[in-house]
Amino acid sequence: MNRRVTRQSQQQETGADPRDAVAKPVTGRPRLRMAPRDRERLILDNALRFFAERGLGGETRELARRLGVTQSLIYRYFPSKDVLIERVYEKWFAEYWNPAWADWISERRLNLEERLLGFYRDYVRLVHNYEWVRLFAFSGLDGLPYHGRYVARNRAEIFPNIARELRHAHGLPSFDQIPMTEFEHDLLWTLHATQFYIGQRRWLFGLTTPVDVNEVVATRVHGYVTAAPALVAAHLAGLQAKRLASG
Repeated sequence: MNRRVTRQSQQQETGADPRDAVAKPVTGRPRLRMAPRDRERLILDNALRFFAERGLGGETRELARRLGVTQSLIYRYFPSKDVLIERVYEKWFAEYWNPAWADWISERRLNLEERLLGFYRDYVRLVHNYEWVRLFAFSGLDGLPYHGRYVARNRAEIFPNIARELRHAHGLPSFDQIPMTEFEHDLLWTLHATQFYIGQRRWLFGLTTPVDVNEVVATRVHGYVTAAPALVAAHLAGLQAKRLASG
């Protein structure tokens, strides 16, 4: 769904051009003096929670009321609603991703199960929350690209590292011999999606969830490192056999 917000539509919504002087807060209280950077951060922090709660169709007029400011003040810092939503998702990307994850998975001083436990426990710590789950879902429902970018980042930075380390740990062909396959991606999705689905159950569907999420993580990781080696070995052997037959 295209939600482009033009200056004309802003004027229709606010009754004023966003470049106009800012009026007094709607609460009638004197506005707290803040440095521009701090006020921008305040708006953005509240917008992230607001859109997670109301969906991306939530009106900036309501956000302004919650903040106790005028709508035109929001547009002074964020020229359109689209820009505000984009900045919300930039914040979402930055705060709910740990750049060290790929290195943790590749650290061979620990066995693979220990590495995956460390990664997934931290992954759940960051993404198993109200804002992350709902903003991920709303991006998909509104036809926006942000959830896809997050998935693509997993496919580029996380899944190949896990698949590579699984092959290395069990003496399977390297990526130089056989590049990572969709079969391996699908196996990893069965592991990875479990962590996300727990959040969906709680914050999208209002269903009960496990009290100890880390226990679920440990069970899923153990299942993967126990079953995946034989499955991947058989899959890769089949590919090699086809290559020999066709050669």
